[in-house]
Amino acid sequence: MRFVQIGLILAIVGLSACGEVRLRELRKPSEGPDEFLIAPGLPLEAPEDYAFLPEPTPGGSNLTDQLPLETSVAALGGRRSNSTTIPASDGSIVNYASRFGRDGTIRETLAAEDADFRKRRGRFTNIRIVRRDSYELVYRREVLDAFAEQRRWRAAGARTASAPPQE
Repeated sequence: MRFVQIGLILAIVGLSACGEVRLRELRKPSEGPDEFLIAPGLPLEAPEDYAFLPEPTPGGSNLTDQLPLETSVAALGGRRSNSTTIPASDGSIVNYASRFGRDGTIRETLAAEDADFRKRRGRFTNIRIVRRDSYELVYRREVLDAFAEQRRWRAAGARTASAPPQE
């Protein structure tokens, strides 16, 4: 009877290790197609007068093409600007934020540095008996302990009004 209980516990533990954690998967799981890139077209509508249809443009847009950004902005009551210039109303904040200079390739630089960081830190993350979240394994040392920071700031005399009361 005892062997049956131990065997049952081992089976449950073994099956629980088969679960996948893909919420924060850093690597693309396969080379197959991305199902989120497939979007159905809008329904076809008959025009009121066929004589006033615009000329078709090769490679141009279609009335049935999905435009999710423009649709969502219009649904919220705004309009999307295709301009690459900064509006005059935002000029002062952009100038203040870039007072020490700005790098136009910051996204590419950060992506390359992050890929290098994950490569260096994640060398042995695939060698596991039980599968774990690779994000947590790679960035374990970078996690901020909120309660430790709260204690540190309170010990220094800073007010932390938005934090829960100290127990």
